[in-house]
Amino acid sequence: MTKADIVSNISDQLGIDKADVQSTIEKFMNEVKNSLEKGENVYLRGFGSFVIKTRAEKTGRNISKNIAVKIPAHNVPTFKASKVFLNAVKAKVPVS
Repeated sequence: MTKADIVSNISDQLGIDKADVQSTIEKFMNEVKNSLEKGENVYLRGFGSFVIKTRAEKTGRNISKNIAVKIPAHNVPTFKASKVFLNAVKAKVPVS
């Protein structure tokens, strides 16, 4: 499912203009991104949490040159689904 599919589905279900739904979704995504950029986690009860995790410094390999490369510590955004969300997916999506 793409962002366009989500916009279309919400627009059809609520009878709201697609441009308004698109704008709302864009604003939501920008708010999440801006909060994470400020170092603030985002918690959506019943859905999940967007949190910042710090990855430790490590040594990697450049395979083409066969040399060790130092990868510095860095922060990455992650999403952790809530238990309600996780259990709903487990119950409804068949194991492949």
